[in-house]
Amino acid sequence: MSEREEVVRRWRREARCVPLARAELRKALVGWGLSELEEDALLVASELVTNAVRHAVSPRDREIETRYVRLGDGVRVEVHDTCPARPVFGLSDQDGDSGRGLYLVAALADRWAVGERSGPGKRVWAELSVKVT
Repeated sequence: MSEREEVVRRWRREARCVPLARAELRKALVGWGLSELEEDALLVASELVTNAVRHAVSPRDREIETRYVRLGDGVRVEVHDTCPARPVFGLSDQDGDSGRGLYLVAALADRWAVGERSGPGKRVWAELSVKVT
């Protein structure tokens, strides 16, 4: 592969963007011949986008950006938002149904981190690669 391939999309910060972002990633993985990563990559993307929708405190008109980058035998899933607050392991709400997403990301991804982005806010990313057996 001579140059990086990537798919960048912006979404309104609403729950309905999660399945749309997943569909874009699925399409990219198929196009890149990385369908083998689909299950784990879609779960990671769901968790990261959901966190941005639920926890990124920013004006409602600010969008979330997803960036899917092909990395040879893998993919980097990035989610950008305009909230500077870093995600925290173990955040949970009263129904006890949230707070495990970052543990899931850490378990499924080869590596992940939170970093700066161009403009206000942060980007949370995770990289997954095809496992050679």
